[in-house]
Amino acid sequence: MTSFPIDEVRAQFPALARADGGRPRVYFDAPGGTQACRAAIAAMARHLEQGSANSGGAFATSAETDALSAAAHEAAADLVGGEAGDIAFGPNMTTLTLSVSRALARTWQAGDEVVVTRLDHDANVAPWLLAARDSGATVKWLDIDVESGTLRLDTLAGLLSTKTRLVALGGASNALGTLNDVAGAVEIVRARSDALVYVDAVQSVPHVPTDVRALGCDFLACSPYKFFGPHQGLLWARAEAAATIEAYKVRPAAIDPPAHRFETGTQSFEGQAGLLGTIDYLEWLGRTIAPEAPNSRRAALVAAMAGCTRYEREIGDRLLAGFRAVPGLKLYGPPTMDGRVPTFGFTVAGHHPDAVAAHLARRDIFAWSGSFYAVEPVARLGLTDSGGLVRVGLCHYSTAAEVDALLDALGELAGR
Repeated sequence: MTSFPIDEVRAQFPALARADGGRPRVYFDAPGGTQACRAAIAAMARHLEQGSANSGGAFATSAETDALSAAAHEAAADLVGGEAGDIAFGPNMTTLTLSVSRALARTWQAGDEVVVTRLDHDANVAPWLLAARDSGATVKWLDIDVESGTLRLDTLAGLLSTKTRLVALGGASNALGTLNDVAGAVEIVRARSDALVYVDAVQSVPHVPTDVRALGCDFLACSPYKFFGPHQGLLWARAEAAATIEAYKVRPAAIDPPAHRFETGTQSFEGQAGLLGTIDYLEWLGRTIAPEAPNSRRAALVAAMAGCTRYEREIGDRLLAGFRAVPGLKLYGPPTMDGRVPTFGFTVAGHHPDAVAAHLARRDIFAWSGSFYAVEPVARLGLTDSGGLVRVGLCHYSTAAEVDALLDALGELAGR
């Protein structure tokens, strides 16, 4: 895809310039956390260097913090297609999800039902299992097709009833890369119950345009450190749903706008500054890719993510074609780039996943092995006792040359 400005993109990420012994590092660990863009790093440093303060004061640094935080909420809303008042920040997606689950569960009782999936990261499973345990609610499981690594949405309607209180599912699998039909799932839920829908979008937001209104969900959570920013959690909550929830918080903390009731304690304002820098970077990327796009930040962000999707599909196709030539390599999840993000879970016959990851690391190719907190899908695939999966994740700063380096290293290991 010659129109994608890969050289300009890579120049925006200082970590990509690092090399060990003259050999460049290959960052294929993106599903666990991407590298931070230069604009995010600079924005965080600038906030700390110029004087920081808590919010709500009459003096200059506090007023600057308030303005910064308001701008960060507006930028996050533009990214996901919502409103600034629907955004809450927290330490990470897991903490925010636990907070929402605690608040919701106080209204549940024995006989109520919760639906979770066999495909999700445990951050969108365990909080609901714990909430159900403490409230006496019943847990129902949406299974996966083990051959394709996709959710069995054809069985979702049968799991729903008038007693269903919540359905939790992911935007994309952090282990297999499966991109879920969230809008389709929400439509099924709305037809059969009054349940709330909670979406873990940590793995989808970095790769595809996100529009919470089009998805139709009630909550959507993601992590800026998975899309080129700092460690931070981001929650979008539909105002009508959030307003009915009594969150666990200290008494002076805000409840208006409704989503802010989930912002407990002093926020990481330097993290919010970093988020603003990240959005600035993505806006630049969108205007570079699609200069003809409407002149709004939201339009530029959609263009950026659409451009990333196209580019990642191209290099993902290259990787998948190479996988087929590696002896003993078994891919789990969708076999093509259709219906997936560029996260790939696989095994190599005769080699423990940890040994494969170590082999790659010796060649300065960074990849994960194990379950990556995707406890349910790894167990459902029967891989728990054998060490789980090897996981590589591409993103829009990855290159075809890096893909080829990975394939060469895997071919060497497999004796091709």
